[in-house]
Amino acid sequence: MVKGRMVEFNAEGGQGKGYLASPEEPRGGILVLHAWWGLNDFFKSFSDRLASQGYLALAPDLHDGAVATTVEEAKELQSKIDDERTKRIVIGAQEYLRSVPSISGRKIGVIGFSMGAAWSLLLSTLKPESVGAVVVFYGTYPVDFTKSEASYLGHYSPDDEWETPADVRATEEKIRGAGREVTFHFYPGTKHWFFEENRPVEYKRDAADLAWKRTLEFLNSKL
Repeated sequence: MVKGRMVEFNAEGGQGKGYLASPEEPRGGILVLHAWWGLNDFFKSFSDRLASQGYLALAPDLHDGAVATTVEEAKELQSKIDDERTKRIVIGAQEYLRSVPSISGRKIGVIGFSMGAAWSLLLSTLKPESVGAVVVFYGTYPVDFTKSEASYLGHYSPDDEWETPADVRATEEKIRGAGREVTFHFYPGTKHWFFEENRPVEYKRDAADLAWKRTLEFLNSKL
């Protein structure tokens, strides 16, 4: 199994940190944007999993070291987020990833979970020349996608207390309206965080396995 390491990168004058999982011969680069919990072991192991499939995966730490284990702690962390600082980290991380010689000059993929999904969608519009594929898990953000050059894949719960089907459709329509390729899947019987093994209450193995299979097929075809 691939084991990653922590790296530092420039974030517009400041420093950012992230977890980098490296295969021997990368076939592409993927930015992993974590949910509001922070850069916990699940998102590190998810990066390792991508590396085991041949992708150089970088998961930047959007909470500067803080990690929450409960919804209350995560809400507290989210309330302290400085959007400008987070934006600098996300942009700095994609620049770092694209500076790696094996990835240089190629479009990268971005995979975001919940809070990270919103940043993934936004990044594809801020850096259209960098992002070729976006995968989002249970997160939406109906921004203006007219500048985007990416294709999109989404994994959602039909009974999500945090993101309603109407939220999902609004984002999907924005992407489609901009002429971009988009496929959003709903997984019946799931809740928010259904993909995260360290959330035993919400985790649903069958749905998670299917979402992983679809994600790999999508990345392999786009990157």
